[in-house]
Amino acid sequence: MRGGFTGWPEQAIEVLWQLQGEPTHATRERCRADRERLVRQPMIALLNEVADTDPRYEDFSVWHYRTDSWWWQHQGAVIRLGRKIEIGLRFTLDGLRIQGAWWYPDPGQVDMFRRAVASEGSGRELSAIVEAVRMKGYDISGDLMKRPPRGYPAEHSRASLLRHRSLIAARPLGCEEWLHTPEAVDRVLSAAADLDALLMWLVRHVDRAA
Repeated sequence: MRGGFTGWPEQAIEVLWQLQGEPTHATRERCRADRERLVRQPMIALLNEVADTDPRYEDFSVWHYRTDSWWWQHQGAVIRLGRKIEIGLRFTLDGLRIQGAWWYPDPGQVDMFRRAVASEGSGRELSAIVEAVRMKGYDISGDLMKRPPRGYPAEHSRASLLRHRSLIAARPLGCEEWLHTPEAVDRVLSAAADLDALLMWLVRHVDRAA
């Protein structure tokens, strides 16, 4: 039953404004308690409700602060779905952003990915999934080689996918009034559904170390 997440308070934006640029140590310490209460804790509440809706999303982490100013200005979180396969969320002055990512792969995972891309069945499936995700407004990126890897023909019908050593689909969810309401849970779940086919393909084909 929902009820823990009520949205990010308007004051959360004010706290992040104060942390712009290169905030001094004194500024960070002055903002620490408010940032924890108004920025980080709502992210935890959001992800608890997301996990309550779908048990696949139970393995999540919400980042603390580090010495780099970036970590104070960007509240990040990840939901782990497999080895190096995750949903990432980021709350900033620009609003909420989501991405589905397979990145920083373990040894052997890139080879498994390439074999699955080259295979007609799984490769065609991934190509269609990526195009569908792109059509929903997601940017497709990753660590790309300049050309297909050795052993695969340059004219391969899925040469662009074979060049990937990681695969990321990301888009901003916005900075509208819903961020300050429980509706943010539904926005995140809807975006997670957009990414589901891509992430489950990755779980099936690269969710292990060779």
